[in-house]
Amino acid sequence: MSASKPNANMLWGGRFTGGLDPLMVSYNESIYFDRAIYAQDIRGSIAYARANSKIGILTADEFAAIEKGFAQVLSEWESGTFEIKPGVDEDIHTANERRLGEIIGTSIAGKLHTGRSRNDQVGTGMRLWLRDQLREIDQHLVGLLRVTTSRAKSEISALMPGYTHLQRAQPIRWSHWLLSYGSVFASDLERLREVIRRVNRSPLGSGALVGNPFGIDREAMASELGFEGIINNSMAAVADRDFVVETLQWAATLMQHVSRWAEDLIIYSTAEFGFVRLADAYSTGSSLMPQKKNPDSLELLRGKSGRVFGHMAGLMMTVKGLPSTYNKDLQESFEPMLDAVKTTADSIQIATGVLSTLSIFPDRMRAALTPDMLATDLADYLVRRGVPFRETHHISGRVVALAEKEAKPMDRLTLPQLQAVDPRFADDVMDAFDYEASVEKRTVLGGTSKKSVEEQISRIQKLLE
Repeated sequence: MSASKPNANMLWGGRFTGGLDPLMVSYNESIYFDRAIYAQDIRGSIAYARANSKIGILTADEFAAIEKGFAQVLSEWESGTFEIKPGVDEDIHTANERRLGEIIGTSIAGKLHTGRSRNDQVGTGMRLWLRDQLREIDQHLVGLLRVTTSRAKSEISALMPGYTHLQRAQPIRWSHWLLSYGSVFASDLERLREVIRRVNRSPLGSGALVGNPFGIDREAMASELGFEGIINNSMAAVADRDFVVETLQWAATLMQHVSRWAEDLIIYSTAEFGFVRLADAYSTGSSLMPQKKNPDSLELLRGKSGRVFGHMAGLMMTVKGLPSTYNKDLQESFEPMLDAVKTTADSIQIATGVLSTLSIFPDRMRAALTPDMLATDLADYLVRRGVPFRETHHISGRVVALAEKEAKPMDRLTLPQLQAVDPRFADDVMDAFDYEASVEKRTVLGGTSKKSVEEQISRIQKLLE
């Protein structure tokens, strides 16, 4: 395996006279993944060239040539005709500048990098790309929340068991279950918008680490690129990958919620539950058993959450021990960012598709309700008659035990049997065994009554507006 000399197009090649291990060339290059930010790199370069023209580094004609040349480079990327030169184009910055030089000549293109480093250049491109992607994810999440609130509103009459420890607990509305996830997805949306604000800060003009020596206007460049501000310290600007780490942390949190949501629906779609059925578009069959309809979409959502968690943990391990400013380890932030963003965006859209097309079976949901789930309502009945809850809890538990002993549902016990447990049970005690009345008593904000559910829908809808 023979060594090769650094190519003249390499932005760092002048220092080196010895050969490069060909494996090191491929090990070092990032062009085959960081080309994802080709458009953002070009936008950043044009903004930088414009700023350089204002301080006399470039003439007006030279800037015009650079802007026109980059328009052609962008067109080639968009049409798929841009030709990457292996061993020459080690990254997207080198590739774009190399091609610009071929179009307008290196005498002009060679001035573009004056006072700029790939350290601030890559940070700028990554932030621009990530900001654009996160804004799209924002809209995907808004779409999921719109479907959630729409179904919660239209299917508000459906009652089902609520579960703790995966055991039947108390009656709830199906809409209340929907909004239990709608609530966390709404929090995820709020957190996402905070992340976008921190991503949307410009490192451009920080140079390699000490800043630009020609008095370039960083704030003007930031404004042109749509950044909300600049990173104030040049060393921090080129070292920072917190914007990627925080994005992955956010994505991991969102995917944790998606995974739990998917797990519930997997359970509810089993024959043993039969509360919901997925549309064929989000299911697959078995290669052996013709009767099978598998919730592969939900299982993939659950599985891909681990993929995003791994990206987050891996990047945090990469950056935790780095010395100050830029180190090549930071190149390892790029691929996790690309994959996690795509996985998260795709997952939200799949979840939206699943929810918008699944069928629910209110009769099966209601049939799963059992009188013992109203044991708390029985205790509350006595509370309303002035009995301390700790005492009523014990009394209700004795009624549950009696029903089990008699091998009959609680609502089939006779009044004399109930009064034998506690004489304070009156003729109206049987009113406690009413599922609809049970959910309607939970009128507190956040409760499962119709009014409370409608208030929750309204709160989420206001966030979306």
